[in-house]
Amino acid sequence: MASAPTFSGQGSDQHKRISTKSNPGFLERLSETTGGTVLGIGLFFLSIYVLFTNEGRALQTASSLDEGLSQVVSLGPFLSLDLQNNNRLVHLSAQLRTAQPLHDPNYRVVVQAVKLKRQVEMYQWVEYRESKDYQEGGETKTETTYTYNTEWKSELVNSRNFDKEIGHQNPSAMAVESVTVVAPEVRVGPFILSKGLVEQINNFQTLSLRDFSAFSLDPFLSIYDDYFYHTQNPRRPEVGDVRVRFSFAGLSGETSQLGQPQTVSIVAMQRGEQLVPFKTKSGDVLEILYLEELSPEEVFAREHQHNTMKTWGLRAAGWALMFLSIQLIMRIIYTLGTLTAALYSNILHECHASVVHVPSLSFGCSGLGSHPPRARVHWTEDLRPVRLLVSVSPRHRSRLAVLPTVVGGGAGSTRSGPGVSRSFRTSSQEE
Repeated sequence: MASAPTFSGQGSDQHKRISTKSNPGFLERLSETTGGTVLGIGLFFLSIYVLFTNEGRALQTASSLDEGLSQVVSLGPFLSLDLQNNNRLVHLSAQLRTAQPLHDPNYRVVVQAVKLKRQVEMYQWVEYRESKDYQEGGETKTETTYTYNTEWKSELVNSRNFDKEIGHQNPSAMAVESVTVVAPEVRVGPFILSKGLVEQINNFQTLSLRDFSAFSLDPFLSIYDDYFYHTQNPRRPEVGDVRVRFSFAGLSGETSQLGQPQTVSIVAMQRGEQLVPFKTKSGDVLEILYLEELSPEEVFAREHQHNTMKTWGLRAAGWALMFLSIQLIMRIIYTLGTLTAALYSNILHECHASVVHVPSLSFGCSGLGSHPPRARVHWTEDLRPVRLLVSVSPRHRSRLAVLPTVVGGGAGSTRSGPGVSRSFRTSSQEE
């Protein structure tokens, strides 16, 4: 059971705590090992499931890609809406187009793109822990070092969970929230992209604020290193200060100052003017988008490469799970073996160390193999032995050492003298 931790401070941003717990006993170690064994068995079956399902998935995906390549219709560089291709798998490469630009009215940012992301960070206290265990006085001690630094973090850090909250308190909420805006309609040539295709456009680039004036927005807003800072001194922020950065993905404006519209290559099913997922006979769904110009053969070759990489990755994960499960299962065998060896060693030590001393007699377990003698001593009121009964098997009787002994009197001791009777019996005789 852990005791109350001791505290030793080493400055305002770092301190240590030392906790102590007694070393686990036999039952506690066995209980922990049993729990690990149960977990290991579960992981073993999980690894088998991952390995077998992965092989089936790999074959199914490869079959679906081969089926798609055999059926795909390439629309060529001059895109037109041909209703004869309805419900067929088509391939096309063209530039992205959106009807309206995306904007953030709070910062007056306007970008003609598929996605506009506002990422907010706040200057906060962050706690780091480093622990080490060591043995001292037959107990296990854990020394934990807590270090506190101030950093820009995009997520809110709850200082109530700190080991030492005093002096390291963070605000409970951010003044500005992160958000991603997506264009309501994205087109490639005459076709409207499905939601699944739009989700694959994630080539975000940081929006440069080099030519942007923040003082026209807010006198307490400043720009530094492509960030909007809600502070007058960006180089010396304080806890609670906020900074905002914008990024965009999928340029789609014809006359944008940020560059040319993004060219994409798509493989999907045509349904009117919509591009939607295509379901193969193998059961997979083909809805592919690459952020570059590729031929149909190149698109499917890339997909085969991704399938191979995913297959080997899941194989490695499955074998790693199996190795970990075997390690956990073997722990109980190791623990039981260690405890059994320690128990057997203690028994042998007690057997060889226990020598019975009686008046004029001394014998022990040594040399008697698996049939040590049985002895019973009767004492008088003044603690003098009056009779000794020893039972020895016939084949070991000759190996029983009977040696004269002179020992001082007192409780637990013997001495030679009259009044002592000796009686030897074989193991087949009744006492």
